[in-house]
Amino acid sequence: MKKLIGILLLLAVPLAGVASGHAHLDSANIDLNNKEALHKGAKYFVNYCMGCHSLQYERWERMAKDIGLTKEQVMDNLVFTGAKFGETMKNAMPAEDAAKWFGTAPPDLSLIVRSKKGGPDWLYTYLRSFYLDPSRPFGVNNHVFKDVGMPHVLWELQGLQKARFRTEKDAEGHEHEVFEGFELVQPGSMSPEEYDAMVRDLTTFLAYVSEPVKLKRQHLGVWVILFLVVFTVLAYLMKKEYWKDVH
Repeated sequence: MKKLIGILLLLAVPLAGVASGHAHLDSANIDLNNKEALHKGAKYFVNYCMGCHSLQYERWERMAKDIGLTKEQVMDNLVFTGAKFGETMKNAMPAEDAAKWFGTAPPDLSLIVRSKKGGPDWLYTYLRSFYLDPSRPFGVNNHVFKDVGMPHVLWELQGLQKARFRTEKDAEGHEHEVFEGFELVQPGSMSPEEYDAMVRDLTTFLAYVSEPVKLKRQHLGVWVILFLVVFTVLAYLMKKEYWKDVH
């Protein structure tokens, strides 16, 4: 019951500090029907995110069935914690230890896409918006999520970039910084195009996890609308038949 209440609260109330602010969000342009993207996204999540973040509302078995993987493929290539196939996708880091090491335990990402204003576009832009900032504990900041406490764990793939700002004055004469863009100062192992494609795959996977039944719901919705259209026509014809003698 407590878990159910927690899920409902996450769906109803945005998490504190998750708004995208005034940052422009790039279109993720994801396709939940793309099984290859889902497979790659699952791989990237396990290799780069699951050390700190879990997916406590998603089961390995459910994920495998939905995105088209066998039990052997999952257990041999994605499960490194000794978890069983029917268990949820939790990591091996105790929350108490994580809070001691990082100040707060890294959040579960099961509903990350649904909890953010902007959905997959938010996550896609966020993972591409880390920039060097010596004033921050991990030496990086994020244009979408200012002063985020998360390090840039994908920096070896993307490389390191700095943000360019210009100073402008508003109508009242107050100065403020305007973001102009990023400049790559240290290339990563991937080209910018390859990194963007990788982030899109990861975003696709986390969008699926946030709502595993979305495609089925949309498919069913089409048939419901068709039924209502046909029923409306039949109801109208029946109404005319019943009332023809009255008029």
